[in-house]
Amino acid sequence: MPTRAVAANPLPLPTARRPAAGHRVAVLAYPGMSVFETGIVTEVFGLPRPEFDVDWYDLVVCAERPGPVPVVGGASLHTPYGLAELAAAQTVIVPGVPDVTADPSSELVSALLRAHRRGARIMSICSGAFALAGAGLLDGRRATTHWQYAELLARRYPRVEVDPDVLYLDDGDLLTSAGSAAGLDLCVHVVRRDHGSAIANAVARRLVIPPHRDGGQAQFVEAPVTTDPDDDRIAASIDWALAHLTEPLTVAQLAGQAHMSPRTYLRHFARATGTSPIRWLIDQRVRASLALLEETDAPVEQIAGAVGFDTPVTYRHHFGRVMLTSPSAYRRAFRTGAATGRPA
Repeated sequence: MPTRAVAANPLPLPTARRPAAGHRVAVLAYPGMSVFETGIVTEVFGLPRPEFDVDWYDLVVCAERPGPVPVVGGASLHTPYGLAELAAAQTVIVPGVPDVTADPSSELVSALLRAHRRGARIMSICSGAFALAGAGLLDGRRATTHWQYAELLARRYPRVEVDPDVLYLDDGDLLTSAGSAAGLDLCVHVVRRDHGSAIANAVARRLVIPPHRDGGQAQFVEAPVTTDPDDDRIAASIDWALAHLTEPLTVAQLAGQAHMSPRTYLRHFARATGTSPIRWLIDQRVRASLALLEETDAPVEQIAGAVGFDTPVTYRHHFGRVMLTSPSAYRRAFRTGAATGRPA
């Protein structure tokens, strides 16, 4: 499905924030891991971003034992950094564990607890939630993991409130995600919290992924990718809708762009996206409003019209459904989080 940054509004363009320099992100490498797991983190936080006029992250790859770390395929990853560097980072990411049925080592538990006590942001991708749970960090907290492991996580750690149906959860200082693709979504979400929508969207474009997938989106949608030749026409209609987001749009118009009858379009759209055209359109308009709430002082009434809602009341209603808060509360929470360099 094609993606496109939405910039069809008359409001001022967002400006980049300048958080404190030297924010170190540490990602754990472990024996038997897929290099894609560290690659997710490296791609988002490790590559230099000279195109952004902000202080970017300082990434280090750590291991329980510095030196060569055997990975899938018979190769090895070599790092001089150990758990001391992991515990000292501002953001700590555990992208998985070697065995979901085993407890994390006491050394790793100690490093995670030290980082957490210091106020670090602790994140997991996929099975990495088992390490956070094994350290007791998720006790009494909401967390997610890959749907394949969710039942086991809940059984092994009954004090954790496991939600198997979401892509990721941002619970302030503890963030967890489902499988690898959801981990990529979570990393972009963190960039968005730290630097704002404009920069996060630019990173997403570089990665050729949607600029914002809500963490509450279901992990699994029946037949999310099909071989139906009509999918290209659905994708084209979506691309057109994103370019005309602020205009009044109907199912009949979208179906016309796909050269289908409305009834046929509804069926194919649901099969391709897992939702209805109107629900998708409303969600896209809410997403488009986030950057304006974050980066401008425009009143909510003006923002509602700028992203295509008929009235501020309608905008507030749908914003509450999608984001579980009000536009004004979201703006306050985002700016508070940006000021501290951590999620609000």
